[in-house]
Amino acid sequence: MADGMALAASPTDVKTAKSRAKTKRRKVKVDFWATDLNTAEIGIMKRTQNEAASDQFTKDMELYGQTVVDGKREALIGYRQELWDGSEGFERRLVIKLFSETLGWRGSAEMMLGRSLQLSLSAGGQALPVFSINLARHDQLIQLERVSKTLPFMPERFSFFIQNKSEVNFYTLRRHLFSMGADYSVYDQKGRKIGVLDHQLVNLGGAWMVRIDPAHQDRKLEAVLELICAVLKFNRAGRKHVKKLSEQILRGKIKADLDHDEENLYRNPRRR
Repeated sequence: MADGMALAASPTDVKTAKSRAKTKRRKVKVDFWATDLNTAEIGIMKRTQNEAASDQFTKDMELYGQTVVDGKREALIGYRQELWDGSEGFERRLVIKLFSETLGWRGSAEMMLGRSLQLSLSAGGQALPVFSINLARHDQLIQLERVSKTLPFMPERFSFFIQNKSEVNFYTLRRHLFSMGADYSVYDQKGRKIGVLDHQLVNLGGAWMVRIDPAHQDRKLEAVLELICAVLKFNRAGRKHVKKLSEQILRGKIKADLDHDEENLYRNPRRR
C-alpha cells in the first residue's frame, strides 16, 4: 500500500497558498469487479441497451470495472474481449475504453504494437508496451510508454505528456520498490511528486485509489490516470505479449502485420 503522501507544490504553479487550501481533493477509486455479475450489465442496463447507447460500445466490449468519485460511480471501464482474449499475434491488441454512466464515450487506451516492438527490440528484448490514449474533446493522442530499465532492479516507470492550449505538461509514473501492492508515484516535469496510484489489495477484483495534489488537479490528467489504472490491470499479460512478439520477430518466426486500426493511428495527419 502507498504511504500517506506529503505532496509539495511550488508557489509558481498556483496562485496562492490560500487558494490551494480551498481546493478539495477528489476521492477517485478505479475499481475492478471480481466477477462478470455487476449492476452495469444486469437489471436496467441490459447489454442490448448498452450496445445501442454508443458506437464505441462494440459487440465484444466486456465491462470489467468502474470509477467512483467521492463515493459516486462516474464511469464504466471495458475492454474489447475478442481482440485480446480471442486473438493471437499482431491481431491481439489490448483496447480499453472509458464510458460515462449512460455509455457515452470518454476515452480509450489502445496498445500500439508497432511502437512497442520498436522500443523493445532496441532495448535488447525488454518488454516496453506503448499505449495511445485518446480523450473525448481533446485533440492530442497521448502516448503512454513504459521506460527502458538501465539496471535490472530499477523500479518500473511510465511516461507521457499532456498538451493543453497554453502549456505542455510532462509526467512520469514510478513504481514503489517496497510496497505490498503495485503502487506508483506520479511526478511532474520538475521531479516533484504530485500524486500516487495506491493499489488496494483488499479488493477482490483489484482497485487503485488515484490521489492527486489539489494544486495539480486536472480532469484530463485524472482521466489519463484512470485509463492507466485500467491498463495496469493487464500489465503482466501485456508485457508478456510484447516480449513474445519481439522474440518471434528477432528469430524471424513471424512477419510484422499491424492491425488496420493501429495503422490509422500512425498515419501522417498532413497527408492529403
